[in-house]
Amino acid sequence: MIASKLKLGDEVRVIAPARNLTEVRQDVHHHAVNFWKEKGFHLTFSKNSREVGKYHSSSIASRVEDIHEAFCDPNVKMIITCLGGFNSNQLLRHLDYELIRKHPKILCGYSDITALHNAIYSKTGLVTYHGPHYGTFTFDREAEYTQKTFFECVMSEEPIVVTPSETATKYYTIQEGMCEGTIIGGNLCTLNLLQGTPYMPDIRNKVLFLEDDNIMGDYFCYEFDRNLESLLQVEGAETIKGIVFGRFEDSCGLNAEAIRDIIQDKVPKDIPVVFGVDFGHVYPMITFPIGGTVRILANHEIAKLVILTH
Repeated sequence: MIASKLKLGDEVRVIAPARNLTEVRQDVHHHAVNFWKEKGFHLTFSKNSREVGKYHSSSIASRVEDIHEAFCDPNVKMIITCLGGFNSNQLLRHLDYELIRKHPKILCGYSDITALHNAIYSKTGLVTYHGPHYGTFTFDREAEYTQKTFFECVMSEEPIVVTPSETATKYYTIQEGMCEGTIIGGNLCTLNLLQGTPYMPDIRNKVLFLEDDNIMGDYFCYEFDRNLESLLQVEGAETIKGIVFGRFEDSCGLNAEAIRDIIQDKVPKDIPVVFGVDFGHVYPMITFPIGGTVRILANHEIAKLVILTH
């Protein structure tokens, strides 16, 4: 299920399912408000987005209320998050998935928002979007790249050929192969929080898009290794069609050679694996659809991705 595409003049609602709006720097906030206005959209903020509670979030009830209100409001055409954080999964058992299914909207965000994306897709079939928060568009590093791929994804139905940013320079083929399939994933450690719950999407025959943030310091590669191992032990993982890894901060120490070592003996040898694609906790970033479809061609000459449905 794909929500109606965004159009000029539409209302865009900012919600705070993880950290609240008070955590956003004022200069970032003001630049973001001006950006959306100049682009021709009406930006509004959820009632409880500035409520301050424990762990830099508002209460569960307030966050759930804001999500339900945004989905029900007929004037709101897209819902976008203000920040990530650590506790979006607190909301999953309290959400009304039938309400969301009956009022499909574009939902965009990344990092901790991975929990919402995959749970909503699992429970309703609604395609959501792993992409920028409302203020990410004004970040200096190749802002036009982030903006272009986002608006292509949420305003157009045409296939999107994903090409490397100038910052990334290239995408790396870790394993050669071709595939076409449905995307699930996002932030790896957040996705793994859904294992064993009713909110984990079926991993069978899917294409995994995976990234992570360095909150482990020198132990990042160890943590990433075991998190990936855990995901690939989920029932049906032996049928996955491909894996796309994002880009990682330099402090992670995770490069193409390290990924080759990590996936050894974990991943079927006949599926494409691509590394260094423009998404994750780095800029610029692409937007990709959780529940959409992608085609991958990876060989020693090129790693090509085309997002087919979004």
